[in-house]
Amino acid sequence: MMENMEQLSSFTLERQDSGIAQLKIDVVSETMNVLKAEFLDEISNVLNEIKSDSTIKGLVVYSGKSNSFVAGADITMLDKCETAEQAAEIASSGQMIFNQIEQLKIPVVAAINGPCLGGGLELAMACHMRVASDAGNTVLGLPEVQLGLLPGSGGTQRLPKLVGLQKSLDMMLTGKQLRPKQALKSGLVDDVVPRSILLEAATKLALSGKKKRKTKLPFIEKALQSNPWGRKLVFDQATKTVKGKTKGNYPAPLKIIDSIRAGFEKGTAKGLAVEAKHFGDLVQTNESAQLRNIFFATTEMKKESGVEGVNAEPVDRIGVLGGGLMGGGIAYVSSNNAKVPVRIKDINHTGISNALKYSFDLLNKKVKRRFMLKTQMQKQMNMVTGTLDYSGFSDVDMVIEAVFEDLSLKQSMVNDIEENCKQGVIFASNTSSLPINQIAANAKHPENVIGLHYFSPVDKMPLAEIIAHDKTSDQTIATTVAFAKRQGKTPIVVKDKAGFYVNRILAPYVNEAANILLSGEPIDKIDSCMVKFGFPVGPIKLLDEVGIDIGAKISPILEAELGERFKAPEAFNKLIADNRKGKKTNKGFYLYKGKGANGKAVDESVYQLLNIQANGRLSSEDIAQRTVLLMVNEAVRCLDEGIIRNPRDGDIGAIFGIGFPPFLGGPFRYLDSLGAQTVVDRLTGYQQQYGEHFAPCDALCKMAENNETCY
Repeated sequence: MMENMEQLSSFTLERQDSGIAQLKIDVVSETMNVLKAEFLDEISNVLNEIKSDSTIKGLVVYSGKSNSFVAGADITMLDKCETAEQAAEIASSGQMIFNQIEQLKIPVVAAINGPCLGGGLELAMACHMRVASDAGNTVLGLPEVQLGLLPGSGGTQRLPKLVGLQKSLDMMLTGKQLRPKQALKSGLVDDVVPRSILLEAATKLALSGKKKRKTKLPFIEKALQSNPWGRKLVFDQATKTVKGKTKGNYPAPLKIIDSIRAGFEKGTAKGLAVEAKHFGDLVQTNESAQLRNIFFATTEMKKESGVEGVNAEPVDRIGVLGGGLMGGGIAYVSSNNAKVPVRIKDINHTGISNALKYSFDLLNKKVKRRFMLKTQMQKQMNMVTGTLDYSGFSDVDMVIEAVFEDLSLKQSMVNDIEENCKQGVIFASNTSSLPINQIAANAKHPENVIGLHYFSPVDKMPLAEIIAHDKTSDQTIATTVAFAKRQGKTPIVVKDKAGFYVNRILAPYVNEAANILLSGEPIDKIDSCMVKFGFPVGPIKLLDEVGIDIGAKISPILEAELGERFKAPEAFNKLIADNRKGKKTNKGFYLYKGKGANGKAVDESVYQLLNIQANGRLSSEDIAQRTVLLMVNEAVRCLDEGIIRNPRDGDIGAIFGIGFPPFLGGPFRYLDSLGAQTVVDRLTGYQQQYGEHFAPCDALCKMAENNETCY
C-alpha cells in the first residue's frame, strides 16, 4: 500500500508501510532518463522532505522507465556554457546533490535496470548500496571520456573507493561498461537479481541497514593502492599509457588521472574541487566540442529513415552470397545484432566453414569471458546455415552479396537471385567501388538493387554506406537503412558514383602517402606521423591491413570513372608482381613472417624492390597536410556533386569509415577550423610543387571567395 504520493515533474516519492520510501525517476517527455540542470531544485526539495520525515527508515531509488535507470546527463546543457566557470558550476551542483544523498542518515539503495551510465552511475554510487537486474540491457559505466570530458559529479572520487584504483582508471580512461555480473565481481554493485524481484530485493537491502563496506581487491593491487609509492607507480604507468595512445590529442584522460590522484593525496573534498575545475576546462576545449558534435550527429541519424515519409518493409530472413571475411562478418552482425536467420551461399564448403568459424570465434570469446552461456551460443550458431546452391533462398527478404570485385559476376548474381528468390527481394551489393547502376544494368527489377557497403572488420566498423542508383525505389532505400541500423551500423545514404564517398576520399590520401614513400620518406615515419595526427593506423599500414591487391583493383576503376587525379603510382605494380598483398599473405610493407615478426617492423626489402633510398627529409607537418588536404578537397567535391547529402554525413562517414581523427570533427569541420582560404592557399602551393592532382576544386575556391563555412 502507498500513501501520501507527491508528484514532482520527474521525481515521485512513494512512502510505503514498511518504512522504506521509493523515489521514482521518470523524466517527462524523454524516452530514457537523463539528468538535467533544472532538476536541482526538485531533487533538493525531495531530499529535504526525506530528511524531515522521521517515518522514512530507508530509501530505494529506481527508474519509472522500463528501458533505463539513468542513461547519463543531458549534454545539450553544456553547449549553453560560455565559460569554463559556468561548466564547473554544473559539476559542483551535481556533486552537492549527490553528497546530500550520500550523507542521508537512512540507508539508500539504487535499484538498477537498464543502462546506468555517466551521471546515472554517479547517482547510483552516491547511494549506500546498489542492486542490479540481470537484464541483457543492464550496463554500468562512466563513458564521459568518449565526449572529451570526465565524470564531473563525484565519479572520479567514488568509483576508486568501490572498485579500486586500477579498475576505476581502466573504466574511466576507456569508457568501458560493465555487465551486471562483472559489476558484482568488481564490487560496483552488492547484488544481481532477476528484474521481476528488483524492487523487492532493493527494499530488503534497505531494511537490513547501512553496511560498512570493504573494497575487494587482490593482494598486490591492495598493496599498491594502500601506499603513496604504489599509487605513484600506478598513476605514472597510467599516464605513460595514455600519452602513448592519445599522442597528446585528447586532454580528458590526463585530467581524469589528475582528479583521482588529488582525491587520494589531498582528500575527497579537494578531489571534488579538482574534478569540477577540470570538468569546466574540458567542456570549453575544441576536442570535447567536436566529440559532442559527433554524438549529436549520430543521435540525429538514428532518427532518420533514409527517405522521409517512407516506412521500411520487415526483413525477417536474409541470404549472404560469399563466405569470405566480409560475408562471414555480415552473417555475424545479421544473426547476432539484427537477430535474423542467415543463409550463406558459397561455391565450396571451405567458404561456408570460414563464414561459420567467423561467428563461432566471436561468440566463443563471449562464452570464455562469461558474457554468454554455451547454450545461448549454440542457439545463436543455429541461426546461420550454409548451402552450395540456392536452396533455402526462396523466402529471404534481402540478399547481401559479398563476392570479389568483378562486374560480370555481380550482374549474373542479380539474375540468379531474381530467378531463385521471391518477388520483391532486395539485392544489396557490398561492392567497394563498382557503380550500382552497372551491377543493376541487366536486372528485371532494378528498383530492388542497392549498394550496402560495409567496412572491414564488419563486426567492429560502425559505418555502412547505402548506395541508391537512379532506379532504386524509396522503399528499398528505407528498408536497407532500417536493416543496417538493426545490424548495429550507422548508415549514410550516398549517391551512386565510383568509389561512393569513403573510398573516394580515401584513395587520394593513400596515393599521396605512396608518392611520399617513393620520394624517399621511410615507411614507419609516414605511418607514425599520421598516427600522431590522429588516425588509428598510418596509410601504408592500412594498405597492408586491407590488402595491397584490393587497392590495385580499386584504383583503375576510380581513375576510369573520375579522372587522372586517382592514378595510383606505377611502382606499386612491382608489389603485386612480388606477391606482396599485405597481412593476408604475410608479405607486405611490414614483416609478418619469422621470429618476432608481428607487423610492427618494416620489411626493409621493400625499399630495394621499389628502388627507394629512404632518407626522410620532409617535416611531419608536410606529410600530414599533403595527405589530409587531398582528402578534404575530395570530400568537398563529393558534397558539391551530391554524393553525400550534407557535411554532417561526410564527417560521420570519414570518422566511422576510415578513422578520420574524431577530435578534429571530420573533414568538413576540420576545413571550417582551418578556413577555406587557408586550405586553397596550401593546396595551390602543393599544386605548384607536386602536380595538378593538388588543384583545389571549384566548390572549395568558391567557398574561399565568399568566406563560407560548411556548418
